[in-house]
Amino acid sequence: MNSYSFRPIHFLILFLSLVFLIAPHILGSPDPSKPCYGKKVKGMQCIPEGFFIRGSNTHDADEAPEQKIFISDFFIDLYEVTNEDFSKCIEEGYCKDCLYNGTCDYIGPAYGDLYLRPKQPVLGVSWYTAKEYCEWVGKRLPTEAEWEKAARGPKGNLFPWGNKPANCKLAVIEEDERKGCVYKKLNPPNLMPTAPVGSRPPGVYGLYDMAGNSWEWVQDWYSENYSSCGEACNGKDPKGPCNGEDQCPGFDKKTLKGGSWWWPSSYARGSKRRAHVPSNFPEYHHFGFRCAKDPS
Repeated sequence: MNSYSFRPIHFLILFLSLVFLIAPHILGSPDPSKPCYGKKVKGMQCIPEGFFIRGSNTHDADEAPEQKIFISDFFIDLYEVTNEDFSKCIEEGYCKDCLYNGTCDYIGPAYGDLYLRPKQPVLGVSWYTAKEYCEWVGKRLPTEAEWEKAARGPKGNLFPWGNKPANCKLAVIEEDERKGCVYKKLNPPNLMPTAPVGSRPPGVYGLYDMAGNSWEWVQDWYSENYSSCGEACNGKDPKGPCNGEDQCPGFDKKTLKGGSWWWPSSYARGSKRRAHVPSNFPEYHHFGFRCAKDPS
């Protein structure tokens, strides 16, 4: 009767088999069955793939038509980019390209020190500057559809917390002529500033300030409504006209979302859209942003 014994080659085969079985769990390899492949990114939240309700048939005309849109997994910043974050980019000699190439003439808030505290959202940046910052940190601007899903959740809520209108307990907005929810109305109104990011409870997906505090640039060119935009605004992971590239014949404004400390509750709806020239000049506004990232 022959006996069987392990030889070195057998031990090697057994060892390699065990490695292939347990390595994904030890090394954290991508798992397609998990949102964002089971990865985590510091300071960002995974938004799982799936359908959500974009737009509205009952509010502004540019929000129509309301429809279901499929968005793949992506990450988005938990907070709006702050003055503290942005200053690091400036200190390292970046985030100023628009000043050199003429696509902007100013960077930062025009209302002084009240808006320059480290944890307040950076304001007064062009779309080009927002894009440059996100690329500098290895990210990108979110598409309008991504941003809206992150703000409204899969069921199409009006606000990050549900359908209850925004108030000063839920968002940094204008209420009773008090911009930024300050304790009393002041004159001139720019004496009523933004608040530190994260000063209100998080909404769906655990994100902060998706309603109010600062308007946020997104990647897309602005279209008069989703019907006129056509296929570029439909299907899976829509990116809008020209895929949101720097130049797009026939389009001259980019889209902003989320409302701000300067505007009332109705501007903070997740489906609300605002259009502005990407250079942010000669008509200048106090706009901010947050970044997104693909899981791969």
